[in-house]
Amino acid sequence: MKITAQEEYGLRILLRIARCRDANGMSIPQLSEAEGLTSAYVAKLTRKLRMEGFINSTPGNKGGYVLARLPEEINMNQVLKTLGGSLFNKSFCGDYPGALKLCTNSVDCSVRSLWQMIQFSVDQLLDKVTLSDLINSEKKSERLLHNILDQILKTPSFV
Repeated sequence: MKITAQEEYGLRILLRIARCRDANGMSIPQLSEAEGLTSAYVAKLTRKLRMEGFINSTPGNKGGYVLARLPEEINMNQVLKTLGGSLFNKSFCGDYPGALKLCTNSVDCSVRSLWQMIQFSVDQLLDKVTLSDLINSEKKSERLLHNILDQILKTPSFV
């Protein structure tokens, strides 16, 4: 499993916008320079984030991108699924049947159980993480994320 460039850069752009103190937000050129990305790539990512309601664009010559919601209301699971999709979804088995039309393991597949459990675990964690948990310094964010993980692991439905 890999985190895609689109997920990484999209999340970094969202964090830049969240940390911005300018009421007009950040423009594509500003985001591009700050993250070392092409303007075209930043435009693609901001479009995705805007279309899903995470950011808004402010019009005008001095316009830019601002958060559409409070950081506490922006769920990381939704953001990452917008940028890259799920690790595993129900159509996965149909997408990878091998040389046949139907996977030879479509009825009884222990591998599918593994992918489903991984997706469930990732969803459990990411559903609890908001943009506000990541705006902080790395050390503070790490503590917050460890607390969230500890709470999840103590939940009876998870064990």
